[in-house]
Amino acid sequence: MKTIFHKANSRGFANHGWLKSYHTFSFASYQNAERMNFGALRVLNDDVVQPKMGFGTHPHQNMEIISIPLQGALSHKDNMGNKRAIEVGEVQVMSAGTGLTHSEFNDSKTDEVNFLQLWIIPEQSNVEPNYEQRAFSSEEKKNQLQTVVAPKDKLEGHALPISQQAYIYRTNLDQDKLVNLTVKSSNNGFYIFVVEGDIDVANHVLGKRDAIGISETETVDIKANKNSELIIVEVPMN
Repeated sequence: MKTIFHKANSRGFANHGWLKSYHTFSFASYQNAERMNFGALRVLNDDVVQPKMGFGTHPHQNMEIISIPLQGALSHKDNMGNKRAIEVGEVQVMSAGTGLTHSEFNDSKTDEVNFLQLWIIPEQSNVEPNYEQRAFSSEEKKNQLQTVVAPKDKLEGHALPISQQAYIYRTNLDQDKLVNLTVKSSNNGFYIFVVEGDIDVANHVLGKRDAIGISETETVDIKANKNSELIIVEVPMN
C-alpha cells in the first residue's frame, strides 16, 4: 500500500475577495511540483463564492469537470443551452471534450456558496461535450457508498457519466461505523477527502478537509471516529 497524506492546512489558498479558493493540487497561481495530481485526478478545489458574485463565461476543453455543492446554490449557464441552479444534494458533470463555455454565479443576496470542483483527466480527447446534473438521496449514502459518478461505459445506479474509468462515491458515516473500499481495477487508487468529521484510514487520522491518496492495494477500510461526511474518488493511477 502506498499513501500520500494531505493536511487541510497544506492546501494552496487564493483570496480574490469575491472568491476564496483552497487548492489541493496545483491550480492557477498555486504551483507545487509535488502536488500536480493523484493519478487521473487533476484538480480538487474547495471554493467559497460571496453573495451576488461568480465566475464569468469561460472555456474548458478535454477535461471531466464535476461540481458538488456543500452549501447554498450555484447558478449555471453554458453554450449548450443549459441554464439551471445546482443545489446541495446534487452533483453536476461536464465533459468538456472538444470545448464548451459556461458561467457560474451565486444568485443569493445574503448567503455564501461553498462547492467542490474536481477535474479528472479524460481517457479520450475531443469527445462530444456533455452536461448532466442529478439529485441524489441522502439516505442512500448513510453508512454505505453511493456512486455519483462512473465511467460512461460502466454506469451503475443513478451515477452520472464521464469519459474516464473513474468513480466518485459519497458516504455519511455515523460514529464508529466502518466502510470498505475495493478497487474496480488493480490500476486504480482512492483519494479520500473529509468534508466533515474525523476518520481512521491507513494508519492515519483525518479531520475536516484533510485528504489521503491510497494506491497499490485492492482494499481500504475506513472507520468514523465521529459522524463524518466523505467524498471518495477512485481513479486510474497512470
